[in-house]
Amino acid sequence: MIILSLLSLSLPLEDPVLKFLVVLIIILGAPILLNKIKVPHLLGLIMAGAIVGPNGFNILARDSSIVVTGTTGLLYIMFLAGLEIDMGDFKRNKWKSLTFGLYTFTIPLLLGFLGGYYLLGFSPLTAILFASLFSSHTLISYPLVSRMGIAKNLAVNITVGGTMITDILALLVLAISVGMAKGEVGSEFWIRLSVSVVAFGLVVLLLFPVIGRWFFKKVSDKISQYIFVLVMIYLAALLAELAGVEAIIGAFLAGLALNRLIPHTSSLMNRVDFVGNALFIPFFLISVGMLIDFSVFFKSLETIKVAALMTVVAIGAKYLAAVVTQKTFRLRREEGGLIFGLSSASAAATLAAVLVGYNIIISETETGEPVRLLNEHVLNGSILMILVSCTVSSFVSLANAQKIADADHEDTVASNNLEEERILLAVNYPETVERMVNLALIIKAKTNTDRLLALNVINEEKKESSEKNAEKILHNAVQMASAADVSLQPLTRYDNDVINGINNVIKEKKVTDLLIGLEGSKGFSPSFVYNLYNGYLQNENTTVLVYHAVQPISTIKRHIVVLPPRSQHEPGFFPALLRIWNIARNSRAKLSFYADSSTLDVLQKIIRKVTIEADFTPIRNWKDMARAAQSLNPNEGLILLMAKRNTGAYLPEMRFIPDMLNLQFGDKNYLLVFPHTNKPEEYTEERSVNNHDDFVEIGNIIGKLFG
Repeated sequence: MIILSLLSLSLPLEDPVLKFLVVLIIILGAPILLNKIKVPHLLGLIMAGAIVGPNGFNILARDSSIVVTGTTGLLYIMFLAGLEIDMGDFKRNKWKSLTFGLYTFTIPLLLGFLGGYYLLGFSPLTAILFASLFSSHTLISYPLVSRMGIAKNLAVNITVGGTMITDILALLVLAISVGMAKGEVGSEFWIRLSVSVVAFGLVVLLLFPVIGRWFFKKVSDKISQYIFVLVMIYLAALLAELAGVEAIIGAFLAGLALNRLIPHTSSLMNRVDFVGNALFIPFFLISVGMLIDFSVFFKSLETIKVAALMTVVAIGAKYLAAVVTQKTFRLRREEGGLIFGLSSASAAATLAAVLVGYNIIISETETGEPVRLLNEHVLNGSILMILVSCTVSSFVSLANAQKIADADHEDTVASNNLEEERILLAVNYPETVERMVNLALIIKAKTNTDRLLALNVINEEKKESSEKNAEKILHNAVQMASAADVSLQPLTRYDNDVINGINNVIKEKKVTDLLIGLEGSKGFSPSFVYNLYNGYLQNENTTVLVYHAVQPISTIKRHIVVLPPRSQHEPGFFPALLRIWNIARNSRAKLSFYADSSTLDVLQKIIRKVTIEADFTPIRNWKDMARAAQSLNPNEGLILLMAKRNTGAYLPEMRFIPDMLNLQFGDKNYLLVFPHTNKPEEYTEERSVNNHDDFVEIGNIIGKLFG
């Protein structure tokens, strides 16, 4: 009966369950089948949309459900591009992005205008709008590049920044052309457009971060946090449309606005990325494929002519812009190819522009037929252009991204010789677990996905913890790490002394970093200070981090990092610095370093190799250090690089730090980092500090561990 009922179904399908099942089968099957023949699954989803769509076998209609979900996918692509961009690199390369944006806007605009005006005989106004179709592009291959782990590559950074510029310019040309066609362009038009665009940008970039920071501080429920992200995407898209620009610009700016609030290694980022790539983005690609109608190319030679011209101009102009960018900034050949691959796809903005132009009727023929700003030949030609450009974008992006990923992999072979990090979380209080896990996810190396450990020591005689308490705490820690695709190993140990229990695990598991969380209300107690200096810090091979959190680390805008004089002489200085560097790289917070001039020289040499947002202030004595620490503002954190006893960097005044933290920073986030004191056989202070090659090497190592 079921088979008969299925056979009797009319097309297109109307049953919502069956429709959704068909789409899910396509999303599931396309990558599996096409990966075997080395075809990008993005292209497979587009082709599947063409086959099952109204212009194919008419299995599915491109109805409101497909359009709404597909629109979310398009907004998601732009949002992820803004969210994953490294703001330090973005600011550093803003002029490169601006230059590329102008190249990839003006070259297609010029070639498109010449082709439309001289070859197709369009009027100047129509030719300009026709040319703007080639200036914009859609980052349809960005998810593919992101999956390969090269989203922070310079070429990707330049292309993403340039996309925002060229799309804004292309959509402004669309708005102006439509206004001129309707006779609405005047001083009032320009004032209204300028004010609305500026107001929209300021609201999203300035107000959204404030709202987001408040929300993430107040609401810890993971589902609510994800829904909040979706609300911000759509709200920014709506504000963009009200301002007179396309919704995708709003989604991109929303990504930039929330960039610092969603750490790249966090569970929320994992959810955002997972849902987008698993559902919304595939829906968008399928919806694009449903627009393809191959039959129109057999009905009119004029359509074939227009489609051929549009395809050649679109691909050729983007290629020229990528080559010029590559030559201008002396990029590698594969980086230039990646820029071309990412920027060659025309879909969202192009489709929006051509539909707007097609729907504008500027006059009528003698027979009463409407004369449109963009005729049906351009509309049909744009469909072929979208198909070809998406195909080229997928193959070119995949090929060049693979070359870059392989080269990066070869560069990181040396880092495999480094001792594998093992981070141990000493967890005892339920209220500290989540924030300790989040800090561990931020400070760990990118390649470390299975070397996190959480330990609870049970001392039944002193009633310190219990089996039930340990099970609950460790279960929560494992779940939180799993949400970020990181495997955390839970450990329970019975011991008559907590310090001995932790120290023995450190030796057994060869732990490189020990993370201890302070209760927010207690802070440093005399017993903890005693245990710290006479217990935990006796492990000379282990960097010890003491963390006091009153708000999520993702909501911290800036960390003040205080380094004592001569700290660069510590054997464990660079591994400890790597942890601090990771905080900036993964949470996108700014670091303000306070140190003596010799230490700042070391930091500035490293930052040339691995960029983070940072500033540097020289200090001369303890009073300067205390003054720097006391300058904390709301939503700022303090990081103190400490020293173990009897080492070169130890200052007698540091014994007052626990009291100072308890009195003045009880309501602030702070992190104390104690570098390990183990000196390798080849270690000498002169070699570790004065050799410039070592600076370059540690910069390389930090870069490799970040990816």
